Amino acid sequence: MEHFADRILEAVRAKRTPLVVGLDPRLDQLPKPLFERISASSDPLSASAQAFEDFSKGVIEAIADCAAAVKPQSAFFEMLGARGVEAFEKTCDFARSRGLLVIGDVKRGDIGTTCEAYADAYLGEVLAGKTRLRSGVCDAITVNPYLGYDGIKPFIKNCRGHGKGIFVLVKTSNPSSADFQDLKAAGAPLFEHVARAVDAWGAEGVGASGYSDVGAVVGATWPGLLTRMRELMPKALFLLPGVGAQGATAEDVAGAFDSNGLGGLVAVSRHVIFAYEREPFKSQIPAQRWTEAVARAAREITDNLRKVLGL
Repeated sequence: MEHFADRILEAVRAKRTPLVVGLDPRLDQLPKPLFERISASSDPLSASAQAFEDFSKGVIEAIADCAAAVKPQSAFFEMLGARGVEAFEKTCDFARSRGLLVIGDVKRGDIGTTCEAYADAYLGEVLAGKTRLRSGVCDAITVNPYLGYDGIKPFIKNCRGHGKGIFVLVKTSNPSSADFQDLKAAGAPLFEHVARAVDAWGAEGVGASGYSDVGAVVGATWPGLLTRMRELMPKALFLLPGVGAQGATAEDVAGAFDSNGLGGLVAVSRHVIFAYEREPFKSQIPAQRWTEAVARAAREITDNLRKVLGL
């Protein structure tokens, strides 16, 4: 399969946008027509899982022409049990059928055979002897580096074997990331040591695009650090959460991109998928047409990113 970084950057070039829309369905924020189905159902758990799937598919249809990928957050689906996990996988399959790459926001990390199982579940394939039981539904996933290289190696193996990618948590967007990530170790913040490791781990996985299959999660809420992060990880794709609801802007992420407007993926969730809850969309668009608000919000962000990055 074609190299992950090459595939996603081709999507960025083709659609002229690095936007990645997060799929974070929440029961208390579902559009009214979908929530009413749950209230009327004799099986509210199954109805909720179906509502999450329908909501996610509605978002995907709305943003397919102005986003390079989607980022479904597995936790929201997992809380509904087996039916929710099924909805997650159906959502991933549907997104790929609409020409979008899928970055599973799963933040997995472990060692040994457990880590291998996670890697096979999301990026590789599960075999019984020579019989393939299933293939991973994601093109890339987020991973946690706290266990060191032992917790990353199985994911990298599947990246190289199946044309997939990973995004390692380096400097996350939340304020309390400083509690550990900013601690000084050997004269530098801990996140800089992780960044150097990401650069080393990805060195043998660089595609024709010049970028690696080992990327980094770097919060857009830290614009002053992005240039330094790019210095430390020149070949890593950056997954940049924090634009929109967390306060970061398109201008804040400019330091993560190269002169061609490439190298970063801007992850936006609430600001797009729940756009129907805020003005001017709330008063302009009826509840039954909630996907119109989602589409407009995604186009607005894409337009801003195009201006800032020259895409």
